[in-house]
Amino acid sequence: MEGLLKLSTLVIVCMLVSAPMASEAAISCGAVASNLGQCINYLTRGGFIPRGCCFGVRRLNGMARTTRDRQQACRCIQGAARALGSRLNPGRAARLPGACRVRIAYPISARTNCNRVR
Repeated sequence: MEGLLKLSTLVIVCMLVSAPMASEAAISCGAVASNLGQCINYLTRGGFIPRGCCFGVRRLNGMARTTRDRQQACRCIQGAARALGSRLNPGRAARLPGACRVRIAYPISARTNCNRVR
């Protein structure tokens, strides 16, 4: 139940963050949240990475075809990270794409400048 509450909060925050940008990109923060939802327990508590998490990471990576898509996904991920606050382990977040065997062109970090993502 706690995981469902976290996911719901994450989706709501992502929707609020994405509303002004929805017309600019094909990827919504809701799509980012739904694809990464199964990763939350790993990102906050550790343990093993669920298969569904890596599936979502790969799917999201495939959806981000244009620069605008990748920048939007970056912003959504950062918004979700802010929503999780201190519960998020930044090291696990940074390592997640590699652990799922996905190569992305920018680091997963609160310091990433999403406007520079190509």
